[in-house]
Amino acid sequence: MSVITVSDPEQMHHLGLKLGALLRVGDLLELTGPLGAGKTTLTRGIGEGLGIRGPVTSPTFVLARTHPSLVGGPPLVHVDAYRLSNAVELDDLDIDFARSVVIVEWGAGMLEGISESLLRVVIERPNSAGGDDEPEEIIEPRRVTLTALGPRWAGGLSL
Repeated sequence: MSVITVSDPEQMHHLGLKLGALLRVGDLLELTGPLGAGKTTLTRGIGEGLGIRGPVTSPTFVLARTHPSLVGGPPLVHVDAYRLSNAVELDDLDIDFARSVVIVEWGAGMLEGISESLLRVVIERPNSAGGDDEPEEIIEPRRVTLTALGPRWAGGLSL
């Protein structure tokens, strides 16, 4: 497990760039954090690090958006599971987990059994009042906890 303090959106984006450079086809990421924590900002950086066609925006209303690679790498599938109630609904989206890098925002409890490896990313706003309705514009440090699970990450995660 790695814990990183990110001071602003630019650093969150930079963390995403570094993660994107490490990811490969078949990788699955679970992003958790309150509204405005920086999940989509992190995903934008990951997409840029992967060399995908953008822009990366939150797929809240379409549930999932696929961004093809511009550099011959895997596509990025960005899922917003906020409105999904269970793993069956996630499965109904017919996502190609094996040939993509898949990021699932709000995916806690829905990804078990999809892959034997998972990168769990939890973003916390330690100085906030903790409400889910706080705007993203508030610039304050975030605590990002990365937990690498399964054989894909057996050698650890080095950023």
